Parts: sequence; structure tokens; C-alpha cells
Amino acid sequence: MFDKILIANRGEIACRVAATARRMGVKTVAVYSDADASAQHVAACDEAVHIGGSAPQESYLRWERILEAARRTGAQAIHPGYGFLSENEEFAQACADAGLVFIGPPPSAIQAMGLKAESKQLMEKAGVPLVPGYHGADQDPALLQREADRIGYPVLIKASAGGGGKGMRAVDRSADFAAALESCKREAINSFGDDAVLIEKYVQRPRHIEIQVFGDMQGQCVYLFERDCSVQRRHQKVLEEAPAPGMPPEMRARMGEAAVAAARAVGYVGAGTVEFIVEQREGGAMDFFFMEMNTRLQVEHPVTEAITGQDLVEWQLRVASGEPLPLAQEQLRITGHAIEARICAENPDNQFLPATGRLAVYRQPECTRFERGAVRIDDGVREGDAISPYYDSMIAKLIVHGDTREQALARLDEALSRVHIVGLATNVQFLRHVLRTESFAQARLDTALIQREQAVLFHQAPVALPLALAATVAHTLLAERAAERPGDPFGRRDGWQGWGENRRRFEVDCAGQAVAAVLTYRPGGTPVLQVESGGTLLAEGPLVFSAAQGGEDIDLAFGGERTRARVYARGESRHVFTPRGAAQLTVLDRLAHAGETQAEGGRLTAPMPGKVVAFAVRAGDRVAKGQALAVMEAMKMEHTIAAPADGTVEELLYAPGDQVTEGAELLRLAVAA
Repeated sequence: MFDKILIANRGEIACRVAATARRMGVKTVAVYSDADASAQHVAACDEAVHIGGSAPQESYLRWERILEAARRTGAQAIHPGYGFLSENEEFAQACADAGLVFIGPPPSAIQAMGLKAESKQLMEKAGVPLVPGYHGADQDPALLQREADRIGYPVLIKASAGGGGKGMRAVDRSADFAAALESCKREAINSFGDDAVLIEKYVQRPRHIEIQVFGDMQGQCVYLFERDCSVQRRHQKVLEEAPAPGMPPEMRARMGEAAVAAARAVGYVGAGTVEFIVEQREGGAMDFFFMEMNTRLQVEHPVTEAITGQDLVEWQLRVASGEPLPLAQEQLRITGHAIEARICAENPDNQFLPATGRLAVYRQPECTRFERGAVRIDDGVREGDAISPYYDSMIAKLIVHGDTREQALARLDEALSRVHIVGLATNVQFLRHVLRTESFAQARLDTALIQREQAVLFHQAPVALPLALAATVAHTLLAERAAERPGDPFGRRDGWQGWGENRRRFEVDCAGQAVAAVLTYRPGGTPVLQVESGGTLLAEGPLVFSAAQGGEDIDLAFGGERTRARVYARGESRHVFTPRGAAQLTVLDRLAHAGETQAEGGRLTAPMPGKVVAFAVRAGDRVAKGQALAVMEAMKMEHTIAAPADGTVEELLYAPGDQVTEGAELLRLAVAA
């Protein structure tokens, strides 16, 4: 076994690898960029080496600096994590040339599976079923258009060297193909340095099911069962679970054997994932087709660990040091059900636009962090850390395990209710909405689930507004009580008086809706709260509350409901969390906001920090509402800026390639009268 390894990655996977290494008595070396100087993964390792600027191209992708860091610190092996250099055969070969062990497959296997077109041809020879498509080397756009027309729409354009949904577009009509191809190629060259694509038939009602495989240097190879990763947005996974619901044992064995055959075809060593697209036909029959092989550990590996009781990072270290696989195929068993939720800094109600900012509040459910257990959190951030535009938007992974899928679902919803994040937008409430859909609850899974259920997933009030406002009022009153002077009846701030009635008015804004609450005190009675909006009474009743014993929670009863609530005050904002959901309210101060005017129309600003990729218009062009005006790149993805109304472009204020800050004005648009 190694004495010391270097982890060539950052964030939660670097912390994850470091935890297993520490348990095994292996020393660790972290590498970090300017942006990550105070990051959690740096503190999680025994040593740390600075390798460059904040952008990945200046640090985590500079493998010569990583090799130098390994040499200086005496590391014997390099764990690449996932992303960055994990599937770069040149880096794997450079490690070998430097006398370092690359904790992953041999460079030849990475190369064979790294290009999707070539890997498809290899799998066809190995007898692994393939989706109809074009995987050729000729990348002439006219030829690609003809091939797409031949295959028949809808088709899927995929970056040949890609993954994670980057450089991927579904195309429904021939007329849309050219624009989609151009966007795919541009995103692919920026993400992978290679703009080659392949085209495949877009399977209807597909499930995304992948098989975890493991090989050793002695020629043994096993599969550790399957994961269902069908719930996706923008071709990126949102929820993953193991085992796949409704998977017949016979099909599980066939898929596992096909995955092992794929791994053996390239002499695979270490952890890998063979991904299949599963077509669901009428009557419940299913066929599976090879999509690609990820030659690394996957983000969703914890659900496999949960159902098998194995530590896959430990397996990686043992295999890389020359040991045989810890278990044979017949010794592996499935126990219970596990689900993983990816908690991301993004706004689901705004096309999942990535968010940046500081984690002013970051609270988690109680869990057993890296061991098999009911609830587990894998993360690489702490309260107070910043989520920057340089890296992926994922904040953490929340993993639960139960005896049954139903138990795991309930456990995940409860755990998500205890994730409190303030400071930037996240998808936590959206994840809870997904869990509660009929499709997900009944395991009617396919990659279009989010689109199919959009009516109940987006722009939903996660918690009743009157209850959220009642919690905000209670929080205010408890804070005032804490500031009272003991023994001074004239210092009381709870509205008490010896005669008559006393009223207090609270006004808030929630997602553009103005809401008011009137709290009425009567001598000797419980205060009564009335909540109204636009002259309509929303709720009325006694307000009963108290601070929960030994914590920050509020025990609250209002409007016929009892609940536990926690409120975080940040400036004028009040962030309310309850078991049912969360809400953000803005306290209105009429004096403070007097005289404010709306922003000038026609300004189009960057919704996040990033790089301007291209403008689709020039000064003087007339545009229609919804027309694409510009493309930005942030957090490894492209985002289109569209015209908010009909008008004329007056001026472009930046050029392609320019870095812009959030809120920067990109262009001026004269809106048509």
C-alpha cells in the first residue's frame, strides 16, 4: 500500500478520497488554486501545494504542475478524482513516465473509451448492443446533417470526447440541426479541446442506467450492480438511485455481463462505469444499448457503496497498489435501497441558471459522513465559503439508505428539509418537489421526467405563505423579547398593555407578492394574527409560539397548523425553513423604499459572472421577443441571453472572449413602443 498520495482535484471528491486514505493510514497531498486557498479540501489533507490561478486552465488542468507537486512532496501515486484530468490519457501516461502510479485505468483504456465514436466501434466488435447512429471520423457539417436526416428525428448530438451533458443537444427537426451542431462544437472545444461529435437516435422514454465495474491487474473484473440516473436536467443528473427500480434479475445479470465484456475489451483496471440507455416498450419490456464508458469514479458512486457495503475508494487504492479485487462476483450482494440528491447552486425556476455567492448559512442533517448509514453528506464546503464561477455548481451530495425504496424516499425528504442554505439560490426545494411527484414516487422513470412534471416542479410555493409570515413574526417577537430589560414592565416589547387593543403591522414581499400581517393584542388573551394580500384575507387565528428547547427552532401554531420553523435574518431578507418547505421573504420598509424607480428598460445584463462566448446580433439589428442575443459560458456550461421584448440593438458593450461580472450590461436594446 502507498505511504502518500496526491489528490489532483478539489471540493467534495478530494475530501472524500482524503477521508478513506486517512482511515487506511495513507498520507495525502492537496493541490489548490488561488480561489481555493482556504478551501475545505486543503484542510482535509496532510499537505497542500499551490498550483496556479483560479481558472481550471491555470491550475487543475496544468498537469505538469501537479506532477511537480507530487515530486516535491514525495507522493507515490496520484488520485485524479472525477472531472479535470481524470480521463486524460496523456496525464495518465505522464504519471507513469514520472514513476508515479495513476490511480485509475491504463492510458490505453482511457484512450479507447475516451472518444465516443471509436468506443462504439469497439463495443460493436465486443458484442455490446448499440443505439443506431453515426460515429464516423468525417466531421463535415453537411455530412453530419445528412446522417441526422437518415437516422430520423429526434436525434442527439454528443461531443465525442465529452461527458456531464456538455456539448450535447437534442434536435427535433432538421431545420434546427445546424444551429445545435455549432453550439455543441463550440461547447465541446471549450470543455474538452476537441469539437468532434457523434449522432445517435434519440430513444423515446429512455432510462439512463449505468453499471459499476471494477478490474484488477490480475485480470479479474466484476460488476457492482446498477444505478438509475434517469432524472436529469440539461442532460445532467439530479437524482441517482441503486438498485434501479423494477430491474428484473435476469436483465441485471445481462447488463452486468455486457459491462464486464466492455471493460475486458480494453484491458480495464480500477473503477469504471458503463452507461446504457434503456428503451421502455409497451407491456413493460426493456432493451438496453451501450452509450459510453466513464473511465473513472463517478459522482454517484456513494449509492453503490450504500447497497454493497463497500468503500470504492479503498478498492481503488488497493487495486492501484497491485492487490487483487477484495471480492469475487458471487460474493457481492445488494442490501436495501439508496438515493443520492445533488445539491447545486442554481435557480431551477430560471432554467437552472447557476448561482454564485457566499454560504452565509450552511446547515446539514445529522449523518455518518463517510461510512455506510442512513444519511450521508459528501461535500467540500463550509459555512462562510464562497461558490465561485470557476468550478461546477454542485455544493454537496446528500445520500440516504433504507431497507426499501419507500423508506429511502421518506428519509431523503426529511434530510433535505434539514438542509438550510442562505446566501445564494439552490435546488433543495426543487429536489423535494421531484420526490413528491407521482412519477418519481411510483418509479415511472425516464429522462423526460422533469419536463413531464414541470407543472408541479417549477414556481411552486414550497411552504404556505401565511405560515411563513407567521414564523417571521414569531422570530421578530422572540428577538425583541431577548432584548428586553429584566424586571422593567415599561421595557416590554411584546405589545402588552393594561387596557384596550394594540396592533402591529408587518409587511413583506414574497416572489413579487406583497403580503401584510396585523398582530392584535388584547388584555389577558393570546395575540391574533391576520394575514392578507391585495385586500384578500389569507389566514386568521391565534399565534402561539415559543423557542424550541436547546436550539434555534421555533415551535409554532397558526391557522390550524403546528410546525417547527427556523428563521435566518440577513438584512431585509427572512429565510424561513419548515419540514414542509422553505420560503424567502423581504421585509418592506416604506420609508426606505420611497422614491425608488424601476430600472431603465432595454438593459441586458449578465445573470452571473462568466465569459462572453458570442453575440448573435449586431448594432442596428431588429430583434423579436425571445430571440437569442448572446451566449455566455459559466460553470462549464453555455447560457443563452434572449431578448425580453421586440426592439432594436443599439450597442454591443463587450466582445467575444471578454470576462464579465454579474450584472454587467452586455448590450443596449431600444424596446419597441
